[in-house]
Amino acid sequence: MNQTTIFWPVLAHVLVIYIVYVALGRRRYFAVKSGEAKVGQYKVRSTEPASSITVASNLINQFELPVLFYVLCLTLHLTNGVNYLTLALMWIFVASRYFHAWVHLTSNNLLLRSRSFFFGAVVLALAWIWFALHLLGVV
Repeated sequence: MNQTTIFWPVLAHVLVIYIVYVALGRRRYFAVKSGEAKVGQYKVRSTEPASSITVASNLINQFELPVLFYVLCLTLHLTNGVNYLTLALMWIFVASRYFHAWVHLTSNNLLLRSRSFFFGAVVLALAWIWFALHLLGVV
């Protein structure tokens, strides 16, 4: 299998980050335009209006657990560990991040959001377990 295929899920996750940045910019712009917020409120997160704080929080989420995803993708590539299983797990993880972002930016349903986060975390943990087995020569 071509080892560089592991970077397609990485690029897909980068795309969701840019989508969230655009959503954040739009929410902040319209909050100021509508009078809901003043530009100065964005200096401190605690004064940011509710309409944009959830998007800002989601953006932070895109740089927490996904750090482990990025490291794993790079190490899989470096150790020739990319195969159909690892590639599928990485795509599933990225799909869970898209779903998590969608829920966070729309309904912000905490139960659905936490379940999608947990699902992605479990998928990523399975991929790390597979990587450990790969390093041990078991798989």
